[in-house]
Amino acid sequence: MSAENEGASASAPGAPVEISDPLALRALAHPARIAILEHLVLEGPATATQCAGIAGLSPTACSYHLRALAKYGFVEEDASAAADGRHRPWRAKVVAVYFGEKADTPPAARAAGRAVRDSLLQRVAELRDLYFEQEPTLPLEWRKVAGVNHDVLHVTADELAELRQKIFELTASYRRLAPADRPPGARRVHAMFEVFPWPREDWGAEVAQGSDGSAAPGSSGASGGSAP
Repeated sequence: MSAENEGASASAPGAPVEISDPLALRALAHPARIAILEHLVLEGPATATQCAGIAGLSPTACSYHLRALAKYGFVEEDASAAADGRHRPWRAKVVAVYFGEKADTPPAARAAGRAVRDSLLQRVAELRDLYFEQEPTLPLEWRKVAGVNHDVLHVTADELAELRQKIFELTASYRRLAPADRPPGARRVHAMFEVFPWPREDWGAEVAQGSDGSAAPGSSGASGGSAP
């Protein structure tokens, strides 16, 4: 799964669902729950036992985490996917979440958003480390096109919002969560786009005063790419 600050249109296909409840954000801010939700988004309905290997936990522990995610609307039971009455498959209800800040965002929501961001970045680091371990064994054509692009931009806030929206729409067109939508030879690829104001920039009075005359918000809610 993924998290977004403001940028993606709420009406775009697969657009992040806005989360403002600190308790819901805290419920998501757990590496195992992020891994479970990610698995349900990518692979479809699964039981607690099937999720156990993904999360590195026992089926009982996974069942607990699934119920916690369900409490806040991230997942739900999917009886139609059950092989029989003994199995309880779960399915994802969201592909991505958005918890960007506003001038009146309470401190609890900001802290919860940072917790989700940190858990997501931890998950990304795990995936990156696994890739580097496997990289020498991958086909050359895939090693040549993988990589990290680093750049520095000089933009207005409106231009940055426009850029993020364009990138969201572009990457969304390649998401193809349904296997039938993927062309022959398609492989799953992790994509992440992260932007933030240059830390060394002198903001002067803008730091103490928001553009609407209110106190400027604190650190941003989360960072991350589009859907997994």
